Amino acid sequence: MEKVINWFEIAVSDFDRAKKFYETIFDVTMEAPEVKMPGFESVKMAFFPMSDKMSGATGGGIVKSEGREPSSKGVLVFLNGGEDLSAVLQNVAGAGGKVTQPKMSIGEHGFMAIFSDTEGNSIGLHSMK
Repeated sequence: MEKVINWFEIAVSDFDRAKKFYETIFDVTMEAPEVKMPGFESVKMAFFPMSDKMSGATGGGIVKSEGREPSSKGVLVFLNGGEDLSAVLQNVAGAGGKVTQPKMSIGEHGFMAIFSDTEGNSIGLHSMK
């Protein structure tokens, strides 16, 4: 097995609000193509950007779909906080989220933090600084 995670989806209830939140905190534009999946009548997705230099990287995004709902319980996904996750954390409150675990050292593995997004999901951040 080359990598443990191949793809991730963060469930959202208000697609436009969640898309704006993630675009704001990461200062990116998320691609939101029309998605048609057999068996799923109403699916909306937006993808985090990936550069051509990120071959082998794990991709993912947000999804509004029947049977999926945001949760602060269960699986905790850690997103790349960039060079220093403090830059992302400073945008969370202004975008409508809440930092629930401030930046903390995890020793030689860098730093982590956890926030609650506008949908109620708990999401982790990781960086080396």
